[in-house]
Amino acid sequence: MFPELGQFSLILSLFFALSLAVLPLVGYWKGNRLLLETARPLTLIMSMLVLVGFISLCIAFLSDDFSVLYVAQNSNTQLPIWYKVSAVWGSHEGSLLFWVLILCGWCSAVALKIRTLPADVGPIVLAVLGIVCVGFLSFLLFTSSPFVRILPDAPLDGGDLNPLLQDFGLIVHPPVLYMGYVGFSVAFAFAVAALITGNLNASWARWARPWTAASWAFLTLGITLGSWWAYYELGWGGWWFWDPVENASFMPWLSGTALLHSLAVTEKRGVFKSWTVLLAIFTFSLSLLGAFLVRSGVLTSVHSFAADPTRGVFILGLLIVLIGGSLLLYAIRAAQVRSTVSFGLSGREAWLLLNNILLTVLTLTVLLGTLYPLLFDVLGLGKISVGAPYFNAVFSPIALLLMVFMAVGPLSRWHQTSANALLVPCVIAVLVSVSVSAGLVYLLGFGVTAFISLAVAMWVVVLSFYDWFSKVSAGTKGIIPRARQLPRNYYGMLLAHLGMVVTLVGIVLVTVNSEESMLRLSPGDQATVAGYEFRFDRVEQLKGPNYLSSKGQFTAYKEGKQVAVLYPEKRFFTTRQQVMTEAALDAGFTRDLYVSLGERVDEQAWGVRVYVKSFVRWIWLGGLLMMAGGLLAALDKRYRKRARAI
Repeated sequence: MFPELGQFSLILSLFFALSLAVLPLVGYWKGNRLLLETARPLTLIMSMLVLVGFISLCIAFLSDDFSVLYVAQNSNTQLPIWYKVSAVWGSHEGSLLFWVLILCGWCSAVALKIRTLPADVGPIVLAVLGIVCVGFLSFLLFTSSPFVRILPDAPLDGGDLNPLLQDFGLIVHPPVLYMGYVGFSVAFAFAVAALITGNLNASWARWARPWTAASWAFLTLGITLGSWWAYYELGWGGWWFWDPVENASFMPWLSGTALLHSLAVTEKRGVFKSWTVLLAIFTFSLSLLGAFLVRSGVLTSVHSFAADPTRGVFILGLLIVLIGGSLLLYAIRAAQVRSTVSFGLSGREAWLLLNNILLTVLTLTVLLGTLYPLLFDVLGLGKISVGAPYFNAVFSPIALLLMVFMAVGPLSRWHQTSANALLVPCVIAVLVSVSVSAGLVYLLGFGVTAFISLAVAMWVVVLSFYDWFSKVSAGTKGIIPRARQLPRNYYGMLLAHLGMVVTLVGIVLVTVNSEESMLRLSPGDQATVAGYEFRFDRVEQLKGPNYLSSKGQFTAYKEGKQVAVLYPEKRFFTTRQQVMTEAALDAGFTRDLYVSLGERVDEQAWGVRVYVKSFVRWIWLGGLLMMAGGLLAALDKRYRKRARAI
């Protein structure tokens, strides 16, 4: 019953999405207020119907309804209940339904705020979102329905969830990542609505800015969670692998970062209008490209969901229609998008433009490295691999240069900045950053790369503090009252910039100051890594809910004192006949002890990986700070006040 209810609700939701995509646009062209006002109720009804479909699929999983093909392939009677819930988005069909649910959630959020927008803008934004919903609902219903029944016989126990996904990180990582991915559709809708209505002044940037900041924050958190999951779950001890599907989420993050800064300039100064519109389209197109890479089967990855070329063709067609149509509309409106405001070479606009250029170059660098092997293969030129050496060599220097300019922008003023206003803080920052970095490199024995990277990090910290202090110390009110008066958007920017610094420091130190060993150990053996002694105590055999486990015990000592007991596992999932490694960690603020149990070598000995990771937690702490900065900027009170004033 529930699968049929879910399928029927999705069919109805497609009908309401089509109505949402058509009626407000007709109302706008005919000046019919009644048709424009249908946008809000149509959005909410469509979203409720998609929610009914999602709940129906959840019930099918929780009740072990293996008559549904998708449930039979991705669940099992022995699967813990929390994994039965996460299995709903554990493979292609369910994850696509979840994607549509989140898209409808963003649509509903816009619909609930529609009264703060002009009467002829809000409905058009919802209509554009309705067009996007039509595309994804059609994809879901015509190629990827999760409610297909098995005929004639259903299995008794089910095929089980992919063992890679049976982890807490994969419960939270996809939902948060989708929130960021899909959220950029709102910025895209605002840009297209501005092109349709001709309202291309600073207003549309003001409306789109908080939505973009929120989407960017969710995508930041999603990427951070994915990096954290890969670190502790895959057993390799790495936090980023330049996997093509990792890149698929990183590219819209880079482009979205550029979009955030460009929206700020368009809102404040009315410049970069054409560039901002293009960035909104480009960022959303990269989100769709990510969906194509994951679901088309063109890539083989632990992140991939599907290997059906038909589905890839559908998404590619959707990408062409949505992005091609928006670019055609942009070309038609090109004359109205031009900016007429000028600015000096030392103004804040110029620094933000430079940052935007570098972010775009970084995005194109990752895009080239991701797609080049695919194009090479399609053209019949053979198979090549573009991996970490390319990305580290090309991406890293540009990223460091970006951080150098990123710190200068907030110090400058709009239109024009005097030389002394930038020269004095920059000289101070150079002296402090070079001195501190040189001291650290000398004491710890690091190389030139670490010196440059730590100097850049300290440069950003010094200039950020200088900028904040110069703002709160101006006037006669006192530091604390002035600090309270600074907008949330400013503190959000500071948090995001400092988050990048913390992540950079973590990357540098974990790269140059970590040790790892691949050992052959038997119970009772000891090994020393980075000053820590690891004793292999024993291995015991355990039975989990749907797996058999070989669980090791290691005791770590530092200068003769016990500091941790670690329990790595090797799990064999009986239904899928797959082996998974569960690493054991003792986490600390400045170091991680990491033990991964490998294969059994003989009756007693095991292959063991032991890592001592320096400051690796700072990588994810920086991601959390950046996410908090994005949310703080999105919640700035000024956006709500200005929206009401329009």
